[in-house]
Amino acid sequence: CVTYFLVLQIIDYGKRGDTDEKAMKMADFWLTEKDLIHKLFKTLVPRFGSRPCNYTNIYQVPHRERQDCAKMAVIEFKENPFPPLIVPKRDSDKTLLNQLLLGYRLHKHRPRKNTHPK
Repeated sequence: CVTYFLVLQIIDYGKRGDTDEKAMKMADFWLTEKDLIHKLFKTLVPRFGSRPCNYTNIYQVPHRERQDCAKMAVIEFKENPFPPLIVPKRDSDKTLLNQLLLGYRLHKHRPRKNTHPK
């Protein structure tokens, strides 16, 4: 993925700091929205400062069938403050509803004591 490589390079250059001439040239060239240069140095670099690489998750988006069928993806920065795009599946056996149903089944199928005398 070319985009993954570019994000990696921009953040790595950003780690040099906003006083580094090469880092500023790279940020100015690749970030066409100039307000993102400030965000690179003040938000993303501190977030990923201790991480050596792998700053993003890339998710493939389903094809747009009735349009151009172009392949598309969504790029998500790791450790972002927003909810994740892909919600991890919970262990379905541990949910409250499934625990209650399991208890009901175990209670219903356990052997009963004979309470009526003969």
